[in-house]
Amino acid sequence: MTTVRTRFAPSPTGFIHLGNIRSALYPWAYARAKQGVFILRIEDTDEERSTQAAVDVILDGMRWLGLDPDEGPYYQMQRMDRYRAVLREMLDRGLAYWCYMTPAELDALRERQMAAKQKPRYDGTWRPEPGKTLPPVPEGVRPVLRFKSPQTGTVGWDDKVKGRIEFSNEELDDLVIARAAPEGSADGIGTPTYNFCVVVDDIDMAISHVIRGDDHVNNTPRQIHIFRALGQEPPVYAHLPTVLNEHGEKMSKRNGAKPVTQYRDEGFLPEAMVNYLARLGWSHGDAEIFSREQFLQWFDLDHLGKSAAQFDEAKLRWVNAQHLKAADDGRLALLVGEQLRGRGLPVPDDARLQAMCALFKDRCATTVELADWLVMYVQTPTAARSSDEQAKVEAARPALQDLTARLRTAEWTREAIQQCLKDSVAATGLKLPQLAIPVRLLVCGRSQTPSIDAVLSLFDRETVLARLQEA
Repeated sequence: MTTVRTRFAPSPTGFIHLGNIRSALYPWAYARAKQGVFILRIEDTDEERSTQAAVDVILDGMRWLGLDPDEGPYYQMQRMDRYRAVLREMLDRGLAYWCYMTPAELDALRERQMAAKQKPRYDGTWRPEPGKTLPPVPEGVRPVLRFKSPQTGTVGWDDKVKGRIEFSNEELDDLVIARAAPEGSADGIGTPTYNFCVVVDDIDMAISHVIRGDDHVNNTPRQIHIFRALGQEPPVYAHLPTVLNEHGEKMSKRNGAKPVTQYRDEGFLPEAMVNYLARLGWSHGDAEIFSREQFLQWFDLDHLGKSAAQFDEAKLRWVNAQHLKAADDGRLALLVGEQLRGRGLPVPDDARLQAMCALFKDRCATTVELADWLVMYVQTPTAARSSDEQAKVEAARPALQDLTARLRTAEWTREAIQQCLKDSVAATGLKLPQLAIPVRLLVCGRSQTPSIDAVLSLFDRETVLARLQEA
């Protein structure tokens, strides 16, 4: 039985976003589900646009999400000797040929074709054929290398998402597989092109399944031809529908997509991101919330969606909130501690911080929101009170003074604090909300919190007494 070997092959020409990373999630999941191998390959042959910063975001984002490769990262720019060796072999075998048509001549050809209502394509001027006389080689023109593509019949494959796809070979011109070489090049072969490098990589890395975005569908017939010219059968293909942004446009940096690492900084949990991304194009019955382990048990290629999925930040926040509620409090304390340190604030001791996270996490969608709640424990609230809120504090002043006196000597537990509140209410004739709301305003800087006794028990006693005395 053939080992499943999948790959994620991003181009580092822009910061990786959620639409891109989904194209890593599915091949990673398929390799894990089938006890296979997942490979990371950085396709960095676009030297002008590729950046190390973009590579760093790819590696950082995948590490954060736990999409760890078994092999790689491999970099195409480090494999140039291998590509050139295959190109020379193709020249020797008559599978490729030199083309001396200049860019200006190619542009003129395309203009003539479009004027004649024809599809613009290379016309095979320099393609060698039996009995054909080629034009004289022009001086000073550095040639490109073209693949000698089949000219008759069809090329097709059974796509695991889209079903059977076929192209007429008459529609496919001879692909440039190496650009013109710079002056002084030893063998005249310039930088190999994307469609060629991909095939050599997939052969060398024994890729069994290519799971990628459907923007690659038009590349696939050309790649299949190169596979077969090199004596190899192509892998199984699954072309994923596009991820749309909230406005129904293709998700892209140009259309406002955020780098995937920004979601980490905004307080999302990696397991929630994996859960949400998994559902952007795949389903397992009606399951909405699931763990990484469940996802890997369930994942296959047969339940990939055939239509474009639309990103919804509100849904992402809801999914994250569900995972936040279930998250270990010790882990949340570490994440919230990082948030507080990042704001230049002190961090409560670990046991107390864990208890704070346990108390407040049900009210939050992200760890940033959780940190927002917990700031009141380490920084005096500064929000101005409305006139209505101030009136409630004034009306409760005698009860607040009574409560302050009781809290000064009470045992500092939730139960004892609750009893102090009850005793102060009974002594002053107020109802509990008439005292609890002013306490919240003075101590927490807001009128709504979880149960006030639980909230107060996590403060230092002296902090509570000092804030109550401001009334």
